[in-house]
Amino acid sequence: MALQILYQMDFVDIPPKKAIELFCDHFASRDLDCDFIFRLVEGVLAHRTEIDREISALSSKWRIDRMCTTDRNIIRLAAFEILFCPDIPPKVSISEAVEIGKRFGTEESGAFINGILHALLTNSAAMTHRAGRETP
Repeated sequence: MALQILYQMDFVDIPPKKAIELFCDHFASRDLDCDFIFRLVEGVLAHRTEIDREISALSSKWRIDRMCTTDRNIIRLAAFEILFCPDIPPKVSISEAVEIGKRFGTEESGAFINGILHALLTNSAAMTHRAGRETP
């Protein structure tokens, strides 16, 4: 759900809170954790410059603005979890991101997402960064 909101926000100028409210209202019949969705979307947006810098450093062959919109936002979500959410195991973040990429991306998305996120996880600077952060 957070991916769909971030994807929408890439194409429509809408404040995050409004985008989340519209989404949660539209899918009210589903069992949604709107607080968690808000945490993810707000977190990615609040730390997007830093997250994009980390991703860019690890993806030398793909500039972030040239990545598929879906892949880019999946990577941003998982990178936010890895870097800023110590309550979420990084391997769970990567596994979920790869599965979402396979479902919503291209044939190559799963491997691409896995490669970037695995590099982020093993990057000592990212882990040092993570150790010093609180969950937003």
